[in-house]
Amino acid sequence: MTEATKDEEQLHGEAEELRKETAEDAPEVAEHDRVAELEKQLEDAKSKALYAAAETQNVRRRLETELQQATSYAAAGFARDMLAIKDHLERALAAVNDELRADKTASQFLAGIEATARELEAVFQRHGITRIKSVGEPLDPHRHQAMMEVPSDQEAGTIVEEMQPGYVMKDRLLRPALVGVAKKAE
Repeated sequence: MTEATKDEEQLHGEAEELRKETAEDAPEVAEHDRVAELEKQLEDAKSKALYAAAETQNVRRRLETELQQATSYAAAGFARDMLAIKDHLERALAAVNDELRADKTASQFLAGIEATARELEAVFQRHGITRIKSVGEPLDPHRHQAMMEVPSDQEAGTIVEEMQPGYVMKDRLLRPALVGVAKKAE
């Protein structure tokens, strides 16, 4: 420490001692000190109250966001289970040949299956469940799962085949699309 700093500290200490001695004899100095202490406590209380109010606001916003997400995606598990039913309906309809479609009894049965598939698609649309576009798109590891590489004239990494469609619910992945990806022909 420098000489000036020592002198300054000594003066400050002496001034504080003088103040204490004077405060005992002068009630206005003691009152001023008490008011200053109360103002400091009030400022601390205000600061703590503002902090508590801000924390409460942050907790409320976080809970509102979590509630909104829980409400939006509550049906995600059920929707994921319904995808298997949709897959079975699509495979059944794809397996029907023209001869079976020409049969009157079979065609009525097929009309019922097609109506069921359309209704399931409408329910999916109402709940924000959409099919992921795959064929012709570049592979997106967040939406597609590459199952094999296929020699192709297309650019490497482009999806050329879809084995199972993928779906999203709003912006959340329900199931990735299982795809075949182009590789350079050798």
